[in-house]
Amino acid sequence: MTEEKVILVNEKDEQIGLMPKMEAHEKALLHRAFSVFILNSKNEIMLQQRAAQKYHSPLLWTNTTCSHQREGESNIQAGTRRLREEMGFETELKELFSFIYKAPFDNGLTEHELDHVMIGYYNEEPNINTEEAESWKWMSIDAVKEDMQNHPESYTVWFRIIFDEFYHFLEDHKL
Repeated sequence: MTEEKVILVNEKDEQIGLMPKMEAHEKALLHRAFSVFILNSKNEIMLQQRAAQKYHSPLLWTNTTCSHQREGESNIQAGTRRLREEMGFETELKELFSFIYKAPFDNGLTEHELDHVMIGYYNEEPNINTEEAESWKWMSIDAVKEDMQNHPESYTVWFRIIFDEFYHFLEDHKL
């Protein structure tokens, strides 16, 4: 199986090339990514605990799903695909905003992403893919914020950054 490629972009989100995912993370090059937040009718976020065998950030809590778009795939198509692959369900997604962040990992890799943040709503239990996710749970947005302040080591580096952006977006916008 060939290694998945990420879409290299400039700061305007214009594609400038393709590169194997691992190489892009080793070189900390800016690439397109997405993050999906699924909320239920109680306004709780579905969190995913990353699988134990993941090559970085195993067993840490993060947003519902996140990954990289494939060439020719829209942000919504990519989010829908990954939600189905990791969490075993589909729901309508809406793109909220995008921003650039850079987050080094303790294994020498760096996420440098132009991240498209999306939201969807779902009230059922997911059917998680255990190769991707160890577990899942619903948590209120304020409980996530508080727990992240008290136990930052329990969450992925990127989720701590993305959640802060998401939280401020919710403060400024009515969904």
